[in-house]
Amino acid sequence: MAAGGGAPWAERARVVGVQIRNRFRVAPVDRRWLWRRADGSVATEAVRRWSDRARTLLQRDRGADQSSTSTGTSTETAAKSSSSALRFYRKKVGKEVDGIEDSVIFRSLQALAVPLIGNACYVFMHGLNSVQIYGAEKLHQALQERPKGKPLLTVSNHVAAMDDPFVIASLLPPSVMLEAQKLRWTLCATDRCFTNPVLSTFFRSVKVLPVSRGDGIYQKGMDMALSKLNSGGWVHIFPEGSRSRDGGKTIAPAKRGVGRLVMDADSLPVVIPFVHTGMQDIMPVGKRIPRTGKRVIVVVGDPIKFDDLIIENSNDTQHISRGILYDKATQRIGQQLQELKVEVDRLAAEQQSELKNHHVHNVSDDGFRLWQQVDWEGFGIGSYMFSSEPSVIQVQAKEAEPESQLEAEQSVSPAPSAAISYDVAVPHWFQRHVDPSELMGFAARGLMKNRKFLEEGYRELVEPASARWSTA
Repeated sequence: MAAGGGAPWAERARVVGVQIRNRFRVAPVDRRWLWRRADGSVATEAVRRWSDRARTLLQRDRGADQSSTSTGTSTETAAKSSSSALRFYRKKVGKEVDGIEDSVIFRSLQALAVPLIGNACYVFMHGLNSVQIYGAEKLHQALQERPKGKPLLTVSNHVAAMDDPFVIASLLPPSVMLEAQKLRWTLCATDRCFTNPVLSTFFRSVKVLPVSRGDGIYQKGMDMALSKLNSGGWVHIFPEGSRSRDGGKTIAPAKRGVGRLVMDADSLPVVIPFVHTGMQDIMPVGKRIPRTGKRVIVVVGDPIKFDDLIIENSNDTQHISRGILYDKATQRIGQQLQELKVEVDRLAAEQQSELKNHHVHNVSDDGFRLWQQVDWEGFGIGSYMFSSEPSVIQVQAKEAEPESQLEAEQSVSPAPSAAISYDVAVPHWFQRHVDPSELMGFAARGLMKNRKFLEEGYRELVEPASARWSTA
């Protein structure tokens, strides 16, 4: 009965279990949208694709790092050079960059200040100092005879703070400096010439453009200078960038900015170099007042040609070659300045030697004239001092001397005091007419007399003083 009763219960339990399993059974899953990883987890197809892409990019970056490490320093150098070369490009600049300098007010100030200061500097250099210029006609021809619209660029060494306008004014005739529009534009650092509104107004009135140290060759100040060249003006620049560190003994290498002014101008400018020496004596470092009575030498060189650089690089499609153009132009200008420096140093050395010889000659002439003005007749030796006949002692001495010794004496130049008569000298006259004992006695008597005069003077000075004391 148990077995019979148990069978229906067990069957019923199995049926209930089947019904429960059928009710809670999960439907079949579409395996096309699932991706099972190695660890048994499941992800969607989109997640799998993004993970695969991220893994690929990670492997690519890791491979690039390994390749750059294997190439070493050469790859880094090439990367740096290519990145730096891309910084150079031809920057077009119009004729009107900053309208302040071209306003009516500043033009009126320039028409008044530039001729006044220029002529004052001309008088100072040529009147209170000595200036010797070699090749000034080269600058005059480039300034006055160049075609209309042709820019002019002058370059020079920088020795003293007043190189411009002193040297520039000494190179030009006063009539040219009366026309302010024809004169030069120059550049000055903002931390020196444009520190306050008063200085800024003054320097802008004398045609000075501001540049900022360290801002590179594409800064606004360089663009303003380039715009003056594009309008056919005259710009003067110091390629060294600052004053000489050794007082003008050497010229520092030229900076790349001057190369940009040459190569980026709309029309290739006429470039005139000149080198000067002597300004370090007129305006020494640390002095604010210029000195007078100094000598300045200026040598103007021939115009520098850049036509070959323009022809070789006529196809300006690659920006990388622009920096090379700047460097070539800068190097050519610096080399020309170095050659002129050698020439001006040679001229200065020659003139220094001539001045020394002239000074010695003048001293000899002054001594000879003083010798003639002495009243030798009062000493009783005038006839002997200016006699052209040799003395008896000299004749005997010449007869006794060998011929070789006479030739040696003739090769020695006579002293200035013997310029009147080479055969008569004061010692010979004293040997002939003066007894040594009498000469010693004359000297002793003079000493005794001087002592007596001193004692009498002292006595006369003391006695009145003692009398005054006794009276008091």
